[in-house]
Amino acid sequence: MNPVGLLLVAAGIFCVCGAVLNWDFFMNNSRAWLFVKIFGRNGARFFYVLLGAAITIGGVLMTLGIITDA
Repeated sequence: MNPVGLLLVAAGIFCVCGAVLNWDFFMNNSRAWLFVKIFGRNGARFFYVLLGAAITIGGVLMTLGIITDA
């Protein structure tokens, strides 16, 4: 088990949950502000679902040893 992969899975799931459940603290964060300004709140939520899914998939692949963290 790769601990980096597990951390990425947790971060990806958190990102997806924050977007899907429309958490105010997540979407009002200063780092999310740029995406909300560019895409609007719903567009930023869609972006964060895609980002979280990609991070989760990468973490699963790392945990399984398909991708190595060198």
